[in-house]
Amino acid sequence: MSVWDERYSGDEYFYGTEPNAFLVSQHARLKPGMKCLAVADGEGRNGVWLAEQGMDVKSVDASPVAQAKAQRLAQQRGVQMRFAQVNLMTWDGGGETFDVVVGIFIQFVGPELRPQQFTNLKRFLKPGGLLLLQGYTPRQLDYKTGGPSQVENLYTEAMLREAFADMDILHLAEHDDIIHEGAGHSGMSALVDLVARKR
Repeated sequence: MSVWDERYSGDEYFYGTEPNAFLVSQHARLKPGMKCLAVADGEGRNGVWLAEQGMDVKSVDASPVAQAKAQRLAQQRGVQMRFAQVNLMTWDGGGETFDVVVGIFIQFVGPELRPQQFTNLKRFLKPGGLLLLQGYTPRQLDYKTGGPSQVENLYTEAMLREAFADMDILHLAEHDDIIHEGAGHSGMSALVDLVARKR
């Protein structure tokens, strides 16, 4: 059993069932009917919320345990969405492109694989499509309220500005906020938010 399968194996939803606050704050950019890819969507809290906004959502994750719980959550909330169990580093998107790609706390790779991960996110977008990305900054290691323990996996505003310089950056900011996302993310957190449009 992978570390992710283990993390998601309990009856409770490890990161809760409510959507990420940054994602909700971007509601005005999201329109019913848009095709949306929720990457590393885990137990589905963000994908399900996106589907509730009338979007055509594909929720992908590497963990079959997480995806089973995401499907259950979608059923409970009465929304239709698509699911695929994929390795984000090697998946080609199945030939699909999307109006919106959402990556919330996807910091499971270090600097050596991150360029490939970010390139994939861009490739999944249609021209004019939006990337919504939230991650932790290195200050998160002081808070210890969730996220990776390896500093090299964490993001800074400068690093994201450089990595997405080939896109139109609509919003990029570091901030500290209290978040409540199940047992997994809870308390004061050091965050960075990015909204970027593919040219």
